[in-house]
Amino acid sequence: MCGNRKTGFLPDIRHALVQLGIVALMLWGAVVQAQAQALPPELQPAWQGTGLPSSALSLYVQEVGGGPLMALNASEPRNPASVMKVVTTWAGLLALGPEHRWRTTALAEHGLRIDEQGTLAGPLYIRAGGDPVFSAQDLWTLLRELRLRGIKNLSEVVVDRSLFGQVTIDPGAFDGAADRPYNASPDAMMVGLGAVRLLFYPDEHGKKWVPVIDPPVRGLRVSGDVAWRDGRCPGAPRVGTQLVNTETETIIQINGEAVGSCGAFSTYRLALSQPQFFNGVFRMLWRELGGTLARDIRAGTVPASAREIAWHSSDTLADVIRLINKQSNNVMARMLLLHVGVSMNGSGATPASAARAALALLQESGVDTRGWVIENGSGLSRVERLTAVGLAGMLDQAWRSPLAAEFMSSLAISGVDGTVRRRMRNGDARGMAHLKTGTLRDARALAGYVLGASGKRYILVSMVNHANAVAARSFEDALVNWLAAR
Repeated sequence: MCGNRKTGFLPDIRHALVQLGIVALMLWGAVVQAQAQALPPELQPAWQGTGLPSSALSLYVQEVGGGPLMALNASEPRNPASVMKVVTTWAGLLALGPEHRWRTTALAEHGLRIDEQGTLAGPLYIRAGGDPVFSAQDLWTLLRELRLRGIKNLSEVVVDRSLFGQVTIDPGAFDGAADRPYNASPDAMMVGLGAVRLLFYPDEHGKKWVPVIDPPVRGLRVSGDVAWRDGRCPGAPRVGTQLVNTETETIIQINGEAVGSCGAFSTYRLALSQPQFFNGVFRMLWRELGGTLARDIRAGTVPASAREIAWHSSDTLADVIRLINKQSNNVMARMLLLHVGVSMNGSGATPASAARAALALLQESGVDTRGWVIENGSGLSRVERLTAVGLAGMLDQAWRSPLAAEFMSSLAISGVDGTVRRRMRNGDARGMAHLKTGTLRDARALAGYVLGASGKRYILVSMVNHANAVAARSFEDALVNWLAAR
């Protein structure tokens, strides 16, 4: 469970950040009012090569602790795509602290009462902790502890998701791809991100692919075929899927083709709602552990008389934000934003209330959030907005805070890992920049820190909103390489 804001993490840090932020805002305000600086001559060909108008670009570059090097449309709100995650993770660090852990708890009424046959008196309650990285293995460990306590037979299971309010989304609402994991709905009792893994094993003698669902929950099966092809492996196979729901089961229809020499491969898909998936995995694991369940798994609340009998604690927030930023995980970012709301206002957080809480927290710490819009904190949105100058100010604040190491370590390293592992591998920027990327159909963004050859460190924020925003990638790489060579 998240702590109450009144007893939140390091209030002295917040106070110091407020003072730093006030001074920084005065400096940035003067800069924004000044005439925007043009791109240096070395970068002008790179931008011209994109074929994009300058009006599509918002850019702000400054030396850490120093003045701006470049500022173009820096106060205009833009869609930042997944760069929004740096805002969510920084707000999370401020609200919760780097050592925060999420706790998922099993409880029973009036303590642990078990008869000779291993039957637990009353329901088993699960208090959902909103753990963004809770896995099927973690659930197995929790259930195994119940078996070690002598529990074998359960009458019913009651899952308490009251930590969050109404947070369920339609996974197909954003782009129609309802089975893609990046569209997963947040849920206080999420397990394995809500996604199943489809494994395809090669049958060389039969010249066919054998599909397997992991985890093999009841009511879910695969139909169709992936065609076998001979020849040299051209790269990762592409498999198409379509969900078909009947009264009794969900069918994942597969199609496509794969070259046999590629060997076994896998892909992930959303096939069930978060509650359905949790229920299926719970039943499967409990059955494998030798347990029985007489009735059902239902939603409810934990009574005051219930007492903890087993629990699972997650990895730390410092570890989780590395997954969020380096892998650009949308549902984890959504979950973290909700926890910012819980930390500030208590249980029942929704995306709207959590967004208000995050903006208030950032404003309190001195970040210029004028023009900002937060919808879900992941960047998977058409309405979220940031300004380049405001985001640069936040990054400057983060660099000068006691939490700088934890925050920076969550960003992808150019040419090394995360979403930029295949970019800037051969130039001056390899290993010299910590960055967050963002890409949508009509938005492209890059933000982070670059260490120059002189030893100076630079903050950069670049956001392009245009129908052909994808063309800005070459300019982004040129910008980072230029700063790394300074």
